[in-house]
Amino acid sequence: MDLRDQLKNLFPEHDEQDFEFPQEKFVQKEPLVCKFEKKGRNGKPVTLIEGFEGDGEELKNISKKIKTTLGIGGSEKDGIIVIQGDNRDKIMKILHEMGYKTKRVGG
Repeated sequence: MDLRDQLKNLFPEHDEQDFEFPQEKFVQKEPLVCKFEKKGRNGKPVTLIEGFEGDGEELKNISKKIKTTLGIGGSEKDGIIVIQGDNRDKIMKILHEMGYKTKRVGG
């Protein structure tokens, strides 16, 4: 039984349209992990952002914000954002501005 059903049981004469339910905002429990990697990419450096717990649409929004802000390429797949080059510090700054906690991994 969700909140709407409980309210209908408590106040049967109350019109549901008069009451606005607050939008639930997703909260990331663990910090996003930013790490540098070259393996399996023909020696080309990339920055990986792992540990995102939200939906795919929000992951795409984060990836797009990073790519357009820095003017570089990248992709997102299976909960991991791949950004070209070693841009960990810049990416961590962007993520902090967006309200995400981050953790730097590697040298």
